[in-house]
Amino acid sequence: MRDVPGSSDPLIDEMFATTHRLRSYVDGRLAEKGTSVARLRALRLLAHTAEPMRMRDLSDMLGIAARTATSLVDALERDGLVARLPHPTDRRAHLLALTDAGRTRHQEAEDLDREALSTATGTLTAEDRATLRTLLARIRDTVDAAPKHPQPAGTTPGARHRGRSRPD
Repeated sequence: MRDVPGSSDPLIDEMFATTHRLRSYVDGRLAEKGTSVARLRALRLLAHTAEPMRMRDLSDMLGIAARTATSLVDALERDGLVARLPHPTDRRAHLLALTDAGRTRHQEAEDLDREALSTATGTLTAEDRATLRTLLARIRDTVDAAPKHPQPAGTTPGARHRGRSRPD
């Protein structure tokens, strides 16, 4: 059976297929340490903030729906990687912080991620990398400059491609 294209442009189909394969490959490598790309992204954000973060801020920074962020944090908390701390001024809110185990897992996952991405891009020369980055930036800039259309109710801009994955 012939592959059915996902868009009207073969170049875009190639980009999506490459992104999907890359994510699957990296997810497989991260699974060795009990994590995933989605979990690493959350751990990475929490590791690089000076102060504990509100759930809403994490959701916004990851470009995912609040409900998805909650599921993700629930799983990280269940695994002892994230702690919910009381908010100092809002009794209804909690702040998120990495635990010591979370910091360790974050570092292990970063090391695996770096190794997997190095393998995936290892055949690219410095010139290839620069060219690819320039071309991708040009596409992003064009999309950013294009007229915007209203988002359907209940959707998060960018959620379709940035964060609509299983939380763990």
